[in-house]
Amino acid sequence: MTVRFLIAEDHPLFAEALQMAILSNWTDAQVARAGTLQETREALAEREDYDLVLLDLWLPDTHGFEALVELRARDPKLPIVVVSAFADPGVVEKSVICGATGFIPKSARKEALVQAIRDVLDGDVAFPHAVLSPESVADMERDALTERLQSLTPQQVRVLQMLCQGLLNKQIAHELEVGETTVKAHISEVLRKLHVVSRTQAVLEVSKLNFGAVLALYTSEVAPCSQSDIERAN
Repeated sequence: MTVRFLIAEDHPLFAEALQMAILSNWTDAQVARAGTLQETREALAEREDYDLVLLDLWLPDTHGFEALVELRARDPKLPIVVVSAFADPGVVEKSVICGATGFIPKSARKEALVQAIRDVLDGDVAFPHAVLSPESVADMERDALTERLQSLTPQQVRVLQMLCQGLLNKQIAHELEVGETTVKAHISEVLRKLHVVSRTQAVLEVSKLNFGAVLALYTSEVAPCSQSDIERAN
């Protein structure tokens, strides 16, 4: 599967380094480059299927967070990772406020840069823990989890709710009046969308936030996961 990147960076050497890091880790990647905000606009207008934008905050024709705000308004769902030499807590937190999906200091090692990109492509956020407070990091992780939960269909939400209640596949099938094969398919999709590999991990992820508030988007009667539910899932 082709992964499409747009690098918005005016420094040729750093843009080249980013491109090489991407191509050495994603052999099927397609990388476009833009050196100004205007070129970035044109690239996004030409095609709408970029998977990730790597954005320098200080492009020649923009200042500070203007480009980030504009690009976020243009496409609220497009993952945008800020890559900046200015990595103090104020800049990182302002990037979060303006809608960045991640932040990579230009001083970061290649391994950290690649991991941050992988995290964002997997649907997570990627911000330097050493810069942000633990509370800020926890808030962003909860926001990302909530967004993943909201990607579930109503039926998948019902299945996840029953997993939290400790029900077995055959019990879920009985409750939903469907076959066990259908239940297994729903569970596989739930695990994929939550980026976990087991039903126990799914329950543990849900326990990090108020699942009842998310379930309320789909059902009128919800039951958030309790500690006893988690123990039963184990």
